[in-house]
Amino acid sequence: MKLIQAIPCLFAGLALSGLLAGCGGKDSENTLTILNYGKYLDPKAIELFEEETGIQVDYEEYVTPENMYTKYRAGAIDYDLICTSDYMVEKLIQEGEVLELDYGNIPLSENLDPAYFDFSKSFDPENKYALPYFFGTVGILYNKDMVDESKVNSWEILWDKTYSGQIIMADSVRDSFMVALKILGYSLNTTDKEKLEEAQDMLIRQKPLVYSYLVDEAQDEMISENAAMAVVYSGEAGYALEFNDKLAFSVPEEGSNMWIDSWFIPKSAAHKEHAEKFLNFLCREDISMMNFDYVYYATPNQKTKESLDLELQENTTIFPPNGVLENCEVLKPLDDEDTMELNLLWKEIKAAD
Repeated sequence: MKLIQAIPCLFAGLALSGLLAGCGGKDSENTLTILNYGKYLDPKAIELFEEETGIQVDYEEYVTPENMYTKYRAGAIDYDLICTSDYMVEKLIQEGEVLELDYGNIPLSENLDPAYFDFSKSFDPENKYALPYFFGTVGILYNKDMVDESKVNSWEILWDKTYSGQIIMADSVRDSFMVALKILGYSLNTTDKEKLEEAQDMLIRQKPLVYSYLVDEAQDEMISENAAMAVVYSGEAGYALEFNDKLAFSVPEEGSNMWIDSWFIPKSAAHKEHAEKFLNFLCREDISMMNFDYVYYATPNQKTKESLDLELQENTTIFPPNGVLENCEVLKPLDDEDTMELNLLWKEIKAAD
């Protein structure tokens, strides 16, 4: 998350524009309010959109899908456009909080590989609500000089006492539980209390070995060689590999999470046409390339991928091969009761000595 100075008439938390309607000249009908993951869109792209369209963008960031859900449900801000993970998009669709996209206003969506619209049917069956943005896996980013490479094909290395104090776990309830559940041979979507408690016990036993629980900062810690290994998203790994050639990435053989982050227009949107204009802008090849270079996650934009050099196209960290994806699961949304139960288990892990 980026911090900004408090300025009169600036709404706290909006990272780029943020002037409130009626607070000194801003046209409330010519704005677009966006909520997105941190470091997930090149600020220069937003500036270019504003210059080309005259639409002012209010841009806010969040850390986890659960954090996004809390912000949206609080209702303090009428977001026009949100990007988040597959299972959270599905949850909001089920709750009637997502508007249908008018693809007539997003003609450049034809640049996206149809394969990823097919994949999106796992959470948006008729492709009516979500536009694919980035995709990838979760795996282990490790330092080849510090880790036995013969063992990174299993999540179990994260419980190896040899690496005590050198392990970074994801500061994410679903991703951390996924690791333990996969070792136990369970689905990452299980809601069975006994299975979740087994996973919790594993994570509590692992805690003394953990250097830190991180999300965005994990890649920087690994680049700086402050840890031996970290549970990260494939895009973070791809980025880190560019800065430290001692690093490598593995998706363990027990399986992992195959995710796809997508844009959707929430029911709170006051400027739906502006939102669709922005989505069309994001699908433009030059803008898609700009965001790929900034985020370094696998893009579903076929024209952008075809413009990359062959080495990047064949980079299996960024673009996971089919064999890896076939061994992965997609996260599904949890109902309120199961969410509360899982969050309680996670809080107990964090509080454990």
